[in-house]
Amino acid sequence: MKYARAIAFAALAGITIIGSGCAVGRGQETTGAYVDDAAITTTVKAKYVSDMTVAATSISVETLNGVVQLSGFAKSNNEKIQAENIARGVKNVKGVRNDIVVRP
Repeated sequence: MKYARAIAFAALAGITIIGSGCAVGRGQETTGAYVDDAAITTTVKAKYVSDMTVAATSISVETLNGVVQLSGFAKSNNEKIQAENIARGVKNVKGVRNDIVVRP
């Protein structure tokens, strides 16, 4: 079941990347930077799906120039910290901005 969720999520993320095309966006200078950012975002989301601590559906991930922006809601401070640690551990991540709110 865990692997099926991860595969389904990865497929959805892949469709998102393909659907967005290779256009340069958000003020980035190269298509390569856009593709790298999309790959980082997809990898972070896939790792959230496979992690039992992080609720992947409650946390949004965006990447710009290698900096990952996390937002959304966590059930605990441990979940917030784990989400940040996972993002920091992804290849080519230059930094993480953690704006996740812990709900009481």
